[in-house]
Amino acid sequence: MERAKAWELLRAYNKDHFHLQHALTVEAVMRWFANDLGYGAEADYWGVVGLLHDIDFELYPEQHCVKCVELLQNGGVPEDMIHAIVSHGYGICVDTAPEREMEKVLFACDELTGLIWAAALMRPSKSTKDMELKSLKKKYKDKKFAAGCSRDVIARGAEQLGWELDTLLSKTLQAMAETEDTVLAEVAAL
Repeated sequence: MERAKAWELLRAYNKDHFHLQHALTVEAVMRWFANDLGYGAEADYWGVVGLLHDIDFELYPEQHCVKCVELLQNGGVPEDMIHAIVSHGYGICVDTAPEREMEKVLFACDELTGLIWAAALMRPSKSTKDMELKSLKKKYKDKKFAAGCSRDVIARGAEQLGWELDTLLSKTLQAMAETEDTVLAEVAAL
């Protein structure tokens, strides 16, 4: 699926600035991981999956990762992408497990991107670009900080990937720092 068509489909069901910024952030992080993990030829695919992953959340939060199947099928999204998108809700709202490395990355970094943005907003710079891993780890350990970002899901994501938690935190922080300007430019254009 082409990115422009995916963006149009996402916008049909999402108007909230926060949800759109999250979608753009996860898209950028997924593209970064595709390149970092040796899947550069699939970076567009990984990005579109990241862009569409929460397509149903704004309008149908109680049917998250379930209602998306209908929305994505009606939008012409291929079944393998639909599986990837649904699997990011594994053990939370669906029983569809992430199988491919790309699906495991999405599962692992979705919640984490929210936690990292929340931590960035607490900084004088309001940026991820000057955030250090130790600062992120401090926020991660504080269960009251960004309480809606499940540490259990993040830890399970690292485990599914076979990574140490610090590896996931470090790589996702790096991905966000390196793509922040692009994401924020697109958000500003909304």
